Amino acid sequence: MARFENITGRYVYLDVDGGEYRVYFEENGTGIPLLLQHTAGSDGRLWRHLLADEEVAAHFRMIAYDIPYHGKTLPQLDFEWWKEEYKLRRDFLTAFVVTLARELELERPVYMGCSIGGHLAADLAYYYPEEFRAVIGIESAHFTPGLNQKWLYHPRINSEFNANISLDMMGPASPEYSKRETWWCYSQGAPIAVLGALNYHCQEHDLTGLAQDIDTSKVAVYLLTGEYDFSCPPMLTQMLADDIKGSKFQVIEGMGHFPMSEDPVRFREYILPILEEIRQL
Repeated sequence: MARFENITGRYVYLDVDGGEYRVYFEENGTGIPLLLQHTAGSDGRLWRHLLADEEVAAHFRMIAYDIPYHGKTLPQLDFEWWKEEYKLRRDFLTAFVVTLARELELERPVYMGCSIGGHLAADLAYYYPEEFRAVIGIESAHFTPGLNQKWLYHPRINSEFNANISLDMMGPASPEYSKRETWWCYSQGAPIAVLGALNYHCQEHDLTGLAQDIDTSKVAVYLLTGEYDFSCPPMLTQMLADDIKGSKFQVIEGMGHFPMSEDPVRFREYILPILEEIRQL
């Protein structure tokens, strides 16, 4: 007998900043909408374990999407994108997610993202608090400078290089199979995707002096960071949490930068109580 998951995939066309995008997303479940944002240079496959979790799907409509230049979402349609350096902008990324939520007719969804997605959680809470009932930022900080090095993209460096960097960023206790699966997803990213997305991560995302204005009475804020994440150490996330009155912060013990994919079983132990709390909001 064939076995099937309940995850379904489809495309939606979005108009963002005057450009048209054919956006791929996968979804499963019913109930409270839950948007799932991947990391720089990878795609929505990093969320496949949570997306297939039928206990979560009983209460949440989970939607894992690929942003432009990542996964199955192409760059802007009818535009000579190859003639310009790809740089992911904060204003574009926030508008992209808000537009996606509106086009899918999601009523005050929950947002959860990791890495660039973790930073985006804080930016959405600051710039668009009325659009979301809660944000969950994984590996979030006020800012994380220094990672957008030009050597991340070079004609003599192939995609395996960035995949190997991702392997180094995972926790020593995470299962080898799950770490290698994360590596596999990273090995298939477009050559320019990582460096371009890190423009947002390292340059344009900066809530220094602003994070304290995030109002958790309008949008609940949850922050989690892997114990072994050297790119965004727990101390940086703790500093962000200290600035956001009413936010909740946890260190994910034993894990690194990709907890949802590098150790999905243990990540579930951290995220299920948060999702249950959000259900009661």
